[in-house]
Amino acid sequence: MDNVKYEHDASSITGAEIKTKVPGFDPSYSLFLEGHGNDPDRLVQDSEGFSLERQGQGPLKFYTVPPAQFGHVAC
Repeated sequence: MDNVKYEHDASSITGAEIKTKVPGFDPSYSLFLEGHGNDPDRLVQDSEGFSLERQGQGPLKFYTVPPAQFGHVAC
């Protein structure tokens, strides 16, 4: 995640488990799965599960996104 490789000793993992692997994960951030090929990136839910047995497809790649800030700054 975020260009750091984390190990997991089971054949599957959930979004919540991914977040616990990252020291100091900021719970206000969103977790995204990088799309494969032409697939779009997508938001990962805590309860969503992923198989880590991906023969020939390469590892899953996740990244975090800080919360969006809307509005304007007064000058």
